[in-house]
Amino acid sequence: MKLGVNIDHIATLRNARRINEPDPLMALEILKEAGADQVTIHLREDRRHITDFDAQRIVQNSFLPVNMECSINPEIIDIICTLKPHRATLVPERREEVTTEGGLDVVKFEKEIKNAIEKLHKNDIEVSLFIDPDTKQIEKSAELKAEMIELHTGRYANLFLALNTNINETPFKIFENLDRKTLKKELELELKLLKDATLYANDLNLEVAAGHGLNYQNVKEIANIKEIVELNIGHSIIANSVFLGLKEAIIKMKKLISS
Repeated sequence: MKLGVNIDHIATLRNARRINEPDPLMALEILKEAGADQVTIHLREDRRHITDFDAQRIVQNSFLPVNMECSINPEIIDIICTLKPHRATLVPERREEVTTEGGLDVVKFEKEIKNAIEKLHKNDIEVSLFIDPDTKQIEKSAELKAEMIELHTGRYANLFLALNTNINETPFKIFENLDRKTLKKELELELKLLKDATLYANDLNLEVAAGHGLNYQNVKEIANIKEIVELNIGHSIIANSVFLGLKEAIIKMKKLISS
């Protein structure tokens, strides 16, 4: 199973001081040395972390394939076509969100997504669609000729957190009205949903990646879904690199998903 390391939050840390360090570009060689398979970055419309300057240098200098997450905004798609990363992952985006909150609604935005995919394909860029594990979304992704889907694991990750950590005793409470028995049942159902969605996507000739909220505690169950070919993980790896160093944080995650 491949590991794509999202380095957005290196830029988040830099932007907190509005200076030039840490530079996301410096992570590229470390990712390669640590055994990462892919660099993932998100060029958001509000440029809250990765900037156009970052994106250009990363695509031009990366030793590894670059997966660029982006919205379906035509102006952003044009930028991606100019940069020519290995893959574009189309994601939903709202200015007020802290992070991506759910999957792209491929059914609702079929026309816009079709136009984006066609333009990206003309520029020899593979396309992945970041979607919820929903049958209709998977079917439409195949119909629009995406090469891959990335299943949104955010609900799974949040259920795992609520069940297995003390998060509900902190200011960041989630699912606080569900008892432990219900949380456990919901977690099992969500995991089954992700497994079933993966198999169904494979039947439609779609490769399957997964990501969002995955960390060192919850990743194993997702990694055990052998039909998933790639995980994209960012926040947890970058957060742990503060204590372990980036190389060791990546190696630790690689061991977890490979064992």
